[in-house]
Amino acid sequence: MITKLPMAATPGTPRKKAVAAGPRKKTAAETDRGTTERLNRLQTLIMDSLDADKAEQIVALDLAGRASFADRMVIATGIADRQIAAMAQHLEEKLREMGLTRIEIEGAGGSDWVLIDAGDIVVHLFKPEARELYALERMWGTEFDDAPGPG
Repeated sequence: MITKLPMAATPGTPRKKAVAAGPRKKTAAETDRGTTERLNRLQTLIMDSLDADKAEQIVALDLAGRASFADRMVIATGIADRQIAAMAQHLEEKLREMGLTRIEIEGAGGSDWVLIDAGDIVVHLFKPEARELYALERMWGTEFDDAPGPG
């Protein structure tokens, strides 16, 4: 004799259901002043470090609500490979001193573009030609949002 058990409305564990549902939206209470203050401190540390290392054209972009990978982006230009590598190394040291442990760095071995993923803030260090080529300010800047649509 086969006994049928009642099935749950949706199969799977609560964890699997949460993963399938995707990231949940933060409430206004969760995106409070403390989070903004922490982001501001982190951004200030990043920009001060880059300025101390003689980075040029340092720009910060607010990505909140526009990108899922970070809340802010900092873009700066360095003249030579050695300068860009030093900026990345100094920045990594300062971020670790601030308590960040998961810092990912791509391209630090002498390239035209170094990416530093500091979690909520992503830092791009470019040589001038690469910065012009990739034009991240145009892609992520507010001017893009204000541009008239087709038609």
